[in-house]
Amino acid sequence: MTATLDSPSRTLLTPPQPVQWHRPLLALAALMALVSAFALVARFIDPVEVTGLNQWDKPLKFSLSIVLYAVTWSWLIGQLQRFRRVAWVAGTVIVISLIVEMIVIVGAAAVGTTSHFNVSTPLNAFAWTVMAAAISVLWLATFVAALLLFFSRLGDSARTVAIRTGAVLSLVGLGLGYLMTGPTSAQLADPQGVVGAHTVGLPDGGAGLPILGWSTVGGDLRIPHFVGMHALQAIPLVLIALELLSRRVTVLRDVRVRTGLVWVAAAAYAGFMALVTWQAMRGESIVAPGAETLAAGLTLLAMAFLAAAVVVLAGRNRLATEARR
Repeated sequence: MTATLDSPSRTLLTPPQPVQWHRPLLALAALMALVSAFALVARFIDPVEVTGLNQWDKPLKFSLSIVLYAVTWSWLIGQLQRFRRVAWVAGTVIVISLIVEMIVIVGAAAVGTTSHFNVSTPLNAFAWTVMAAAISVLWLATFVAALLLFFSRLGDSARTVAIRTGAVLSLVGLGLGYLMTGPTSAQLADPQGVVGAHTVGLPDGGAGLPILGWSTVGGDLRIPHFVGMHALQAIPLVLIALELLSRRVTVLRDVRVRTGLVWVAAAAYAGFMALVTWQAMRGESIVAPGAETLAAGLTLLAMAFLAAAVVVLAGRNRLATEARR
């Protein structure tokens, strides 16, 4: 019995191995925090709008996202016991790629134009080409870093599963961004200096959610991209919640139960990614889901709850059987 129970005080916040944080990624996070603060102030001073949003909204949301991304990868790379040098190089490439991307985004915001898909002038086309190359390099570097997570034990099995599945789903989410880069049928007929789009079924720049800009009248491919990328934080957060709850809920002290629940959470998250991708590709707004989307979402939710109940009941039965021995 003791072999399958973990101390509830061992949480993801206090990793079993000393962490050597990747310092360039931490420096990037600090830099992006400053950019976030600047963009937040600038959006209230400068009223210029680009595609329906304040021109500083894009630097704001990208820099905030990068803060989370950089801190998480700095922590993950710091836990590796093998291939540390390769991981350090991959992390540094991630830093360089994101800096290049943010230079283009902030530069475009400063002159009141778009950064993504903009080929209206040779300079804008060059900037977009550089950004697209940086994004591709970012994906490859993240792939290397994610792959290395499979060569080190990252705590108990629940923690290991949470970190690895979060990294893999994040990599998929990062790749979903490529869905936005192809020309639409309207652009093929008349590009007008734009190749690629966030919105499906409508031109970019229509009604959208504040700051995020996600379309409220059509499909938006930024949503699955965002949801997928932040699996890197979401799945480990589920594990943190389970470990904290294990202080009060006895069955959660069984590492097999926590591992099973993390697998359920990861599968449900993958299903949710697929759902919002399907919804966006059909030109349906995230705030106005149709009957098919609602039915699929409720089915996914029910299956997740059922699977979680099976895992918990199996754990309780094991505990009861071991207690009788």
